[in-house]
Amino acid sequence: MTAEITEQTRCQVTVNGTAREFTGPPHTNALNFLRGEGLTGAKEGCAEGECGACAILVARPDGQGTRWTALNSCLLPAAALDGQEVLTAEGLGGPGDLHPVQEQLAERGGSQCGYCTPGFVCSMAAEYYRPERAEPSRNAEHDGQLAEHECGPNGFDLHALSGNLCRCTGYRPIRDAAYALGQPEAGDELALRRQQAAPAPAVTDLYRADTPTGEPGRYRRPASLEQALQILAEEPDVLPIAGGTDWGVEVNLKGARARSLLAIDRLAELRQIQVRQDRIVIGAACTLSELERGLAGRVPLLGQLFGQFASRLIRNGATIGGNLGTGSPIGDTPPALLALEAELVLSSTAGQRMVPLSQYFTGYRQTVKAPEELITAISIPSPLAPLTSFQKIAKRRFDDISSVAIGYAVDVQDGVITKARIGLGGVAATPLRATATEAMLEGRAWQLETLHAAAEVMAQEGTPMDDHRASSNYRKAMLGSSLERFFAQQLGRTPASKGEHHS
Repeated sequence: MTAEITEQTRCQVTVNGTAREFTGPPHTNALNFLRGEGLTGAKEGCAEGECGACAILVARPDGQGTRWTALNSCLLPAAALDGQEVLTAEGLGGPGDLHPVQEQLAERGGSQCGYCTPGFVCSMAAEYYRPERAEPSRNAEHDGQLAEHECGPNGFDLHALSGNLCRCTGYRPIRDAAYALGQPEAGDELALRRQQAAPAPAVTDLYRADTPTGEPGRYRRPASLEQALQILAEEPDVLPIAGGTDWGVEVNLKGARARSLLAIDRLAELRQIQVRQDRIVIGAACTLSELERGLAGRVPLLGQLFGQFASRLIRNGATIGGNLGTGSPIGDTPPALLALEAELVLSSTAGQRMVPLSQYFTGYRQTVKAPEELITAISIPSPLAPLTSFQKIAKRRFDDISSVAIGYAVDVQDGVITKARIGLGGVAATPLRATATEAMLEGRAWQLETLHAAAEVMAQEGTPMDDHRASSNYRKAMLGSSLERFFAQQLGRTPASKGEHHS
């Protein structure tokens, strides 16, 4: 595949068991495509992935089988579903043959105006069919941080609904419906479908004019990383797109249009997790949910981050490489990865280069990555620091953008801090390391007095500003108090130094 124009003008998507054609234009999202096909259960509420009214189910790979995955259809390009298998609320069941999820919601009063209900149905169905829900021992370790989750007696993880909002029914009957669900029956076709392979990503090259403007647009999904890098080399202004959770908002709310999109989210070379003796290498196109499962607690700091990163609906689509690629100063992964001393693998047709994440960001949404390069992997050196914490300060505990985010990775030997790495987000034009605070901590006793002194330095890190999320003074206060919070979290995990006071 090259930058030459092809004649492809349509994609084929299996929706509720029926093949349907999508003919463009390429910026059309999956929600508008499905509603245009008469499947109006999914709704547009916020158009930015926060309400879940648009949720659908997509068959995604899960080892050798399939995992029914809930996604925000308002953020997903319809062309991304070429060759894929999709379920909407209508496909799960109808008035004469309700799906168990629909039945429980109806019986327990889980719907009032009904606008949000189809989205809840799809998110609940994804959790209903989650394989680990049937294994209590694995539920106990789900997402690595049980304290951050509320699970029902049936193993239903309520975080599956963290991206779905309801403004009139109230959440108690919805929760009651979720906790009343049993296991799928033996003949459940959607449960059986999990044992079969998910559809492979289709090679796509859709070229159509944008209807309102008449400007041509293009959506390409190459067959390999080599092809993707070749396209970038020939056409540096092409826009790489992975989960679309950032770009989809630009399209919906700002009317953004790209002349050419390059889908990299399903490239096999970018979707591997390798645990080596001296490092853990994560493919850049792994979604946050896939990393939750695939890392299985191997990186505790990331395990603490995952449950606080947006919602399950977003984590099912958002990729770790995409979160870094935007260059945002308030992304959640950079503070944690900075604390872990992660390096990025940047690839082009000329080869690969390794860039420490601490040297990757150069300005507001600016990085050292060249236009012809892709982030292909994130490399985390091991052994990992034994004392870690991810702290996110936001207006809401879950499903919110951070005002301040802080990642800690600290090593203490014989009561002395031998190494400290602290990553910060939301306090400057870029994510950054709190190097002055790190220097203040290293070589000093692991005790509250040390942390008190370092907190004064920490409060001066970065250049926090006033905005609608928080004031500069508030951000400084949160930086200072976070060290004491970190110390309190670690009590009992390290031997106390002489003269240490816990007051």
